[in-house]
Amino acid sequence: MRTLIGQIESSLGSGAYYLSLFAALAIPDIAGALSSDDGEATGKKYIEWYERWVRPRFAEVVRASIPEHARQFVKDMESPLTGDACYRFRCSLLHQGSSQHPKSPYARIIFIEPGTTTNVIHYGQLNDALCIDLNLFCREVISGARLWLDSAEKTELFQKNYEKFARRHVGGLAPYISGVPVVG
Repeated sequence: MRTLIGQIESSLGSGAYYLSLFAALAIPDIAGALSSDDGEATGKKYIEWYERWVRPRFAEVVRASIPEHARQFVKDMESPLTGDACYRFRCSLLHQGSSQHPKSPYARIIFIEPGTTTNVIHYGQLNDALCIDLNLFCREVISGARLWLDSAEKTELFQKNYEKFARRHVGGLAPYISGVPVVG
């Protein structure tokens, strides 16, 4: 799991933004499954995991960017991208290649590529579209995933489900293939 997270970071750094976004959107599914009794992903698990581990990261980053003496005046700040809206976007993007979901609260969700403007638009609503900074969104997911991993990876439930997780095996995966790296 940490390798996957590291590869999302690498893809961001290399400009592979489709890969970064697709992988980041899959993290709540994977984490929700790894934390569940049956080891399977569902929309409900995705939404709950996103709400607990990703959505709060936005407020933390914003508060950290505000001078300490002014932080007391900033309250009740949350990302407008709810777990449900993120799940719907994930479904439309990963399954249809679309940035529009018929049941989304937004007509379209737009991710702005890093370095294309000096302005940062992160969770800004423009008419009926939600504009999100792609780099910041992926980093919020990464941050949430790392926090979750720190608390989950030593649990018995995680360990049981992680046995089935597709991992990189440098020397192969016996008895199937040996001597070459595989993912499986």
